[in-house]
Parts: sequence; structure tokens; C-alpha cells
Amino acid sequence: MEDKKLVCRDCGTTFVWTVGEQEFYQEKGFTNEPTRCPECRKANKQRKRNFNNY
Repeated sequence: MEDKKLVCRDCGTTFVWTVGEQEFYQEKGFTNEPTRCPECRKANKQRKRNFNNY
């Protein structure tokens, strides 16, 4: 396994999905690669939290 370069679906930035992150995904049983960079993932989580508070 090696690091992969992915493109964020929200901002279009290229980000690296490390071997360690890939192994973590496999351990958790996740089958899809991430579609958002870490910054957009964090922003998306925050938007969901704010929405759920209403």
C-alpha cells in the first residue's frame, strides 16, 4: 500500500490519503475513499452540528 493523492469534491484541492489513514479505514470496515480534504471534512462536520442544534 502507498499514499494516494485525492481531489476534494468541495474545494478541488489535492490532498494525500496516507497509508496510516487507509489502514485505519480498513480496520473500521470503511470501503470508500474519503471525498473531502481534512479541512472540508471538519467544516462539513461543523455545519452538521450547527444544523442539528436548531
